[in-house]
Amino acid sequence: MNIFTPSPDITAFYIQEIGALLFGMVFLFLYRQSRVVYFGLWAIAWLLRMLAAFFGLELLLTAHAGWLAPYATFEFAFVIVLMSAARAGFSAGIKDWRAVLRLIAILPIFVALVWALGLHSRLEAYHASHALVLGFVYLYNFIVLRRHTGIGARVFRFSLLLLAAAFIEHAIIFLYLFNSGGAPVWARYLQHETYYDFALHCLLAFAAMAMWSESQIRRVAEISAELDHLRRDHTHSLDLDRLTGLLNQAALTRRIERPGEFECVVAVCDMDEFKEVNDRYGHLVGDEILRNIGNLLQASIRHEDEAFRWGGDEFVILFHNQRPEVARKRMADIEVRLRDFRVRGFGVLPISFSWGTADARNRPLREALDEADRNMYALKRTRAAETASRERPPVG
Repeated sequence: MNIFTPSPDITAFYIQEIGALLFGMVFLFLYRQSRVVYFGLWAIAWLLRMLAAFFGLELLLTAHAGWLAPYATFEFAFVIVLMSAARAGFSAGIKDWRAVLRLIAILPIFVALVWALGLHSRLEAYHASHALVLGFVYLYNFIVLRRHTGIGARVFRFSLLLLAAAFIEHAIIFLYLFNSGGAPVWARYLQHETYYDFALHCLLAFAAMAMWSESQIRRVAEISAELDHLRRDHTHSLDLDRLTGLLNQAALTRRIERPGEFECVVAVCDMDEFKEVNDRYGHLVGDEILRNIGNLLQASIRHEDEAFRWGGDEFVILFHNQRPEVARKRMADIEVRLRDFRVRGFGVLPISFSWGTADARNRPLREALDEADRNMYALKRTRAAETASRERPPVG
């Protein structure tokens, strides 16, 4: 085997080994923190790169062809692991392990080709093929990660693109300059990782750290948003009446105590002689009636209006930015719909419904609520008197 071996650059070798160890530790840390397989595979790749650099140094020191096989094995294993990382992406795991296994199966073919190439060519031919493959692998990672946003991800992808260009440039130099028969002295640095390759890999590692930090910040923001949503849901659930689904008395009390004026019409309503319904049909039927009245009230008001269960069978509705005559018409419509009320197992069970309204403009909400309550009871007394009059036997 005719291997061209310039004097090995020991300093470059140590830089390459220290860099591989540093980058491997960075990606291992990122994997342990995030459990993202992409970072874990990069950590494995840098371990393989360390081993490859050791065998590459032995090859240059001894010029023995036997070191080419392990050197090529670990170099191309580094390439295959990076291909696997690109296939995995930033998911929690590799979805299709068969693709990774197929890539591993290619490794012996690579080694065999390198060995055959080394039998008939100088080492520069191997370096050219390896640099070309590595350049395309970095380019493949650059293309696959295009969906990720953020400054860290953009810098990471930009580093991959620069590394791809650098290794393709190395391949061109090997192919067009070393084929002349002897390597220029200035090109000897290509036998090891170059200093600007090391700088680009440092940029890649720091960008990966920034990308992980950005993902953590986004995750914290998502968790904070979820907690705010849960907190609002919890607060809202505390304001809801469990039986009817309407706002409860505590929510109404807070609304009354809130400072400022309300541009609304207050309606107070309750069912007539609801106690008799409970006594005759039972509390389960009474609860079903209240539940359905709650649904009816919620369906009969606008989104900006509010309906409360004040207590027992009494309800309060706030018609925001509504004229009193329109609010009274809505309450009359609700009363009409309750006359056709049906209860499961009992059929039609007409509900007598009394209500009163008051305009809350330019005065405290509590005063309007008290007036609407008085108007409701006035209507209730009027109806009770009319019913008694009809049931009273004629005189004479």
